[in-house]
Amino acid sequence: MKLFYLLLSSSLFLAACGGGGSGSSGDATNASATSQNASGANTSNAAAAADTANAGSTALTPGTMTCGSASTSSASSSSVLVSADTPTTQSGRIFASATAFPVAFTTNAPAADTLIWSIADQFGNVAASGRLPVTAGPLTTTLSCTSTLAGYFAVSATLATAGGQLPELGTRPAGTATFGVLPNLANIVPSVTYAHQDLHRFGMQGEDDNTSVLSSLGISWTYDHRELYNMEPNGPNTFNPNANNLDPFYTTGQVMRLVRLDGIPAWASPTGAFEDESLPPTDLAYYQNYMARVGTESNIIRTTYFPNQSANYYQLTWEPDAQWQGTNAQFVQLYQTVYQGIHSTDPHAVVMGPTDTAPSGTADQLKTLAPLGYAQYIDGVTTHGYYDINGTSPSYPPERLATDPANASGSLIGQMRALRSEMAADYKPGMKLFTTELGISYDNGSSYGANYPTANILYAQGALVARSHVIILGEGADQTWIFYGADFPGLVGYGTFFDLADAQGQYGAQDISPKPAAMAVAAMTRILDGTNTLGPVNGTPSGVYAYAFRQLNNGAVITALWTHNNSVWSASSGYSSTYSVAYSLAVDAPGTSGTVTVLDEMGNPTTKSYTNGQLSLSLTESPVYVISQNATVASANSTLPTGYVPN
Repeated sequence: MKLFYLLLSSSLFLAACGGGGSGSSGDATNASATSQNASGANTSNAAAAADTANAGSTALTPGTMTCGSASTSSASSSSVLVSADTPTTQSGRIFASATAFPVAFTTNAPAADTLIWSIADQFGNVAASGRLPVTAGPLTTTLSCTSTLAGYFAVSATLATAGGQLPELGTRPAGTATFGVLPNLANIVPSVTYAHQDLHRFGMQGEDDNTSVLSSLGISWTYDHRELYNMEPNGPNTFNPNANNLDPFYTTGQVMRLVRLDGIPAWASPTGAFEDESLPPTDLAYYQNYMARVGTESNIIRTTYFPNQSANYYQLTWEPDAQWQGTNAQFVQLYQTVYQGIHSTDPHAVVMGPTDTAPSGTADQLKTLAPLGYAQYIDGVTTHGYYDINGTSPSYPPERLATDPANASGSLIGQMRALRSEMAADYKPGMKLFTTELGISYDNGSSYGANYPTANILYAQGALVARSHVIILGEGADQTWIFYGADFPGLVGYGTFFDLADAQGQYGAQDISPKPAAMAVAAMTRILDGTNTLGPVNGTPSGVYAYAFRQLNNGAVITALWTHNNSVWSASSGYSSTYSVAYSLAVDAPGTSGTVTVLDEMGNPTTKSYTNGQLSLSLTESPVYVISQNATVASANSTLPTGYVPN
């Protein structure tokens, strides 16, 4: 599946993805001096309760959402009866815990009416609701809200007499307006000191240059483009490595660069047209010279802006299984050329490949190329994570084949294990493994519309995004990359955000709002970044998945767990959010008792008691994270992935 090839020749790929706007609410003018109280009924940590409620829990202070201090202002006339937004300059419509944010309703009631509104999480649990009187005609009523309940939230509203619902907007279906609240884990997940900045584990495609969104999502890596076609599109010797070529976005040093190298311009291509590394360039000696200049520039950039980064990382080819037309010998020669060029000028270079579509394809490619000396010309392995030929969608979860002995090797779990095993068998010890793309789309054949995607599909997508990337890390990848930012044209639903301006999505979308997937990512990165992998937990029963991690510098143990059952997970019958199984996790030595913290998929905490070293859990299809302290027990009860070397 050649997902990102669509973007290569488009200048939109390099466009900055800016912040959100006022969406459908309309511009409020002439702020009224009048105000009124809002009625907001709040639930206590509804998402956390749905995932982790068990007898024996000792609740932390439950998260809540409150909305009040309503103000009214005039609005533009519209045929839409009711619309809603969180109209702020905050990019992505994601807010920090316990900070005020506005929720604005614009009504066009034919006569005086009552606005009935509610805010619910990804399971439909209501976090806040109320009724507000509205006058006839265009009116914006804005509530000031705060939330210590983290996660994805969907606003809905209607008029008691006139009816109506929130309109479809861009790729977002009718009936809801979405926003997110970040978890506050400052006193729950211990802070980590990074010996080197490149120990951060999460990258992303699709929000290039969008500092606010990347920060909210906890993303530390994006692609920086040094393809020959980008830097020398019209002829040779035009790229000066000592010039100021760096995107100012990177000069803050907050988000690191993975240098992307695939793509040959027409003047250097054997076909006379642009091609994405499907054949070697016509002049390999010149290509090596160009790569030496890329190495020179990267070394300057690293020492100037990323002094605590131990290496520069380069990815050469992009899904060659889908497009390479040359021989295997030519492929190895291409890598030799690039490897020697970059290493001649960058003493801290890590050249990586081959980046096939699926981990199994990458493993096969490595095995095929090993006798040709390929291992001499890569320092690490990159792959994409597309584990199913039918797509990676709610109907095709990463564990779908895992319980079938005849086909388990085809699951994402089996494919990652095969890849790590091949690396250990034929390649350099201790090589890094990055999975630089995996996204979860909507189901095959679907299309955006007023009634699609449903809330159930959005819930399922979010759960699969989190589970897939936990599997990738838990099976021995050093990094995993989320695909994609906002929805984009041609492939339906891969975005972790809605594009509110374009019905089919658009690259570089600036007016966006989160799906559950975005907020699941925001929690996952805050929980699992700064960890080493301990590996899959031993002895889990069929259908239970558990991976143990330990924070850097001998810190806390974090175990991610969930269950999956194919029989409750399908497009026809729906994706169950209530199916559960009981499981006991060893968190301490036998004979001991105490408490641990359990975080739900969105990062909402619950304190739970354990006895005799065992923690009783009720697992659902949404992952939870258990924070414990006994690393000896966790290490003894998990299996380090083959060839994986902790930092």
